[in-house]
Amino acid sequence: MNREVLGNFMTVRTKPAALVVAKGNGYRDDAGQSKVEPHVGLEFDSAEEAQEFYSAYATQVGFKIRIGQLYRSRVDGSVISRRFVCSKEGFQTNTRTGCPAFIRVQKADSGKWVLANVKKEHNHEFEASGELCPPRIQRKSFPTPRSSCGGASRTGIRSHEDDGPSGVVDMKRLKKEEIDGIVGPIGEPYKGLEFNCANEAYKFYYTYAANTGFRIRIGQLFRSKNDGSITSRRFVCSKEGHQHPSRVGCGAYMRIQRQESGRWVVDRLQKEHNHEFESPTDPSRTVTVASKGYREEGNSVLENLDLVETNGGLSLVKRIRESNIDSDWYNLLLEYFQSRQAEDTGFFYGVEMHEGKGMSLFWADARSRFACTQFGDAIVFDTTYRRGSYLVPFASFVGVNHHRQPVLLGCALVADESEESFTWIFQAWLRAMSGHRPLSIIADQDRAIQNAIAQVFPGTHHRFSAWQILAKEQENLGALLSMDGEFKYEYETCIFQSQTASEFDSAWNMLMNKYNLRENIWFKEMYRMRKSWVPLHIKGTFFAGIPVDGSLKPYFSTILTPQTPPNEFVVRYEKALEQRREEERKEDFNSFNLQAVMHTKDPIEEQCRRLYTITMFKVFQKELLECYSYVGIKINVEGAISRYLVQKCGNGDERNTVAFNASNLNITCSCKMFEFEGVLCRHALKVFQIMNIRELPSRYILHRWTKNAKYGILRDADSGGGAQDFKALMLWSLREEARNYIDAGAASLERYKLAFEIMQEGRRNLCWQN
Repeated sequence: MNREVLGNFMTVRTKPAALVVAKGNGYRDDAGQSKVEPHVGLEFDSAEEAQEFYSAYATQVGFKIRIGQLYRSRVDGSVISRRFVCSKEGFQTNTRTGCPAFIRVQKADSGKWVLANVKKEHNHEFEASGELCPPRIQRKSFPTPRSSCGGASRTGIRSHEDDGPSGVVDMKRLKKEEIDGIVGPIGEPYKGLEFNCANEAYKFYYTYAANTGFRIRIGQLFRSKNDGSITSRRFVCSKEGHQHPSRVGCGAYMRIQRQESGRWVVDRLQKEHNHEFESPTDPSRTVTVASKGYREEGNSVLENLDLVETNGGLSLVKRIRESNIDSDWYNLLLEYFQSRQAEDTGFFYGVEMHEGKGMSLFWADARSRFACTQFGDAIVFDTTYRRGSYLVPFASFVGVNHHRQPVLLGCALVADESEESFTWIFQAWLRAMSGHRPLSIIADQDRAIQNAIAQVFPGTHHRFSAWQILAKEQENLGALLSMDGEFKYEYETCIFQSQTASEFDSAWNMLMNKYNLRENIWFKEMYRMRKSWVPLHIKGTFFAGIPVDGSLKPYFSTILTPQTPPNEFVVRYEKALEQRREEERKEDFNSFNLQAVMHTKDPIEEQCRRLYTITMFKVFQKELLECYSYVGIKINVEGAISRYLVQKCGNGDERNTVAFNASNLNITCSCKMFEFEGVLCRHALKVFQIMNIRELPSRYILHRWTKNAKYGILRDADSGGGAQDFKALMLWSLREEARNYIDAGAASLERYKLAFEIMQEGRRNLCWQN
């Protein structure tokens, strides 16, 4: 379908009555003209013509489109298939509804592009027909960069023009104007707008924003995996995100992508803002950055910028660090910290200083510091503020206590989402916790956080936040998962059902080959980082049983909301703290004063009921009862080690291998439940039954899950780390007990005298112990 033929098939006007006129296979509008609907078998000369056709069709019907996935040949890397989707496809923004409408064109052997798949049904209301046509560019006042693109004589920006009677959409180049600054009103951006270089696109969008009444900043960029060159850039409204009180999460942006020809084209665009506009300004007087130009690898705009990965993409952020925390918060919290330190001698706080300015804040009271000695082995770095319009970037460190409740291990305000900020916060937490490093941490996927964790917590297993993995899957696979049931089944089977690394790799490679995803950048990155999100690789590390597809219940729940003002923050924070700690006290009381019901006469059940908290005993009891419906078959013996195949009766698909060492009663299972959760699985318990083991070895009842977990961790001395770590744990255990002793002894003069005598007698006894 060449340009002349396309002219006979459709007319796209840049006035509110955009029409698509067809010779046949269509329907008629109110004006009596017929319109071509997309249908399988429709041919085009190029993918761009298919995009033009679908865009014109969408304009007439009342929706917008954007570019979806593309697929490349495994032979020469050329594009062989493209997908154009409804702009409401996916769920990445509040305006998207997961609309399934799309067309997919495929390159035929003849070189033509053939419409191979089409889905016309939408799950949302249409906009008024004809209101979505691309706006025209004002030729006479377009701003032109001087020489940042190599001295081209034309700007490279094309606009829609009526081209003769046929009305075919054509792209005309605009004449370059040599100017020193940026002048005049210009046309609005639209998909398909082309530029010679990214500098022109930046200046164009900057000028458009100034004339409209908003400001922009540099957003994400993406680089080629082959040569590192920049392939895509994103310019966003200055009110995008929520890192500062002035930002409102505005979704407006313009993204440009480099074409094979070297030109840059607007491939994604969102014009709607969620805030009021300012008065239009003279763009030539606002800042000098735009007039200096935006060079690809130069030092004009980029000299004070660094690449930072945020939420899975690369962003440019200023090297000159600025705090996103309002000054009111510093005054409020520092006053609170000082008052708390006067009451609680174990209260710890720190303020990051950068060039004489306050940046991030961290604090933890004595109770949180003591809790870390017991429950700091698996922690969650909760940055929920990044998902909503929070007034302050409030983050928390949360662990899991012996009742499987969230327990607070420290709090922070994040000045900026740079590696320096996160590194300082993690170092402050480490100092507060006497150098006690966690075995595992659940935190976001961002490169800045990954680097900070690797630096401060070497050897700690970093697991990505489940919400972020799900969001990225929707962004990159949403259409494929919703449209192709077979892919969804195979993808989820690969992720959640693989039992071994080779099994996962085999299933992954099958997916890549079958669905032509081998060159997909997102899949490449996720495979490289598979040990941080694939259940198979996560379950070999202790995460206190936090589900692989979920996280802990938010510690502050609904008490601290996104819009909590500064003057209410401390009161609500203290209320949430007291509420959570009261819940823990109730469970402590129940575990010491109530007994769970026994379901068997197995001595192991009685042993665990005596030691575990009620919550953890129920977890163990479930595994014990389930083991009665399993059978174990000895399959191999090597010296003292016997291997058993344990499977559920009547279900041959559920199989696990258990290795048992008769010389020291060590036992391991391929399901990795003990390693992940700290409780023996049904498969291991079945083998203990077969071997007539009547009491569990103490190492398989973690002290952190017992009723006495709050009274030190002496039974887990071997797992506590080095001598220095263990001494710190003993110190905090004694300090917490001493604090409670002092509170009780200071209640009256009589109690004080008794407490003092007991303490002196205790000190004399310790001296006799050398």
